[in-house]
Amino acid sequence: MNDLSTFPITKKWPARHPDRIQLYSLPTPNGVKVSIMLEETGLPYEPHLVNFDTGDQLSPEFLSLNPNNKIPAILDPDGPDGKPLALFESGAILIYLAAKSGRLLPADTAGRYEALQWLMFQMGGIGPMFGQVGFFHKFAGKDYEDKRPRDRYVAEAKRLLGVLNEQLATRRWVVGDEYTIADIAIFPWVRNLVGFYGAGELVGIADFPHVTRALEAFVARPAVARGLEIPKRA
Repeated sequence: MNDLSTFPITKKWPARHPDRIQLYSLPTPNGVKVSIMLEETGLPYEPHLVNFDTGDQLSPEFLSLNPNNKIPAILDPDGPDGKPLALFESGAILIYLAAKSGRLLPADTAGRYEALQWLMFQMGGIGPMFGQVGFFHKFAGKDYEDKRPRDRYVAEAKRLLGVLNEQLATRRWVVGDEYTIADIAIFPWVRNLVGFYGAGELVGIADFPHVTRALEAFVARPAVARGLEIPKRA
């Protein structure tokens, strides 16, 4: 078994099970992508809470793993060629875990790239835009008298939901009948938009019935229900 003690992050978050994938995260839309993926695949892992309230993400130990000070990040003791692998960026981690487990990414080349394009759709569009809606609707941005920034992001969120709704009109999941990492990336953000951000009415979520249907199917999955609560908040 590889020794993880050489990684500075394990000084702050000791590995009780150094033979397992170490997950450093927080139950946010980006964070739960990886915990859901790990629950879906059954890969053994050990979660560690990165507490933003106390600045964990800015600690030297965390920055040694992710210099961009964002969650999630992982440390796999059994990476490529049997060597430990440290990895950050949720999309990259999803692709890696799909390859490691042989699951949740289509085996055929065309299907694989179709799933990856929708993963990038979330990372480049849904995540940033929905996050801005949350800032301007729920957090400090709601106090701005000028509503043009909020309205700009709301309009773009509606556009993205429309693209997703049309894609889902003839498919069970984003890529087709097969559940993939594209769904794991997208639906935590949709859930957060209408739930935590409370922006369902603002974006007219009722106008996107195929999105809401797929969201309901997503949260009903047992692995998703577990993954949404990992790591547990202190």
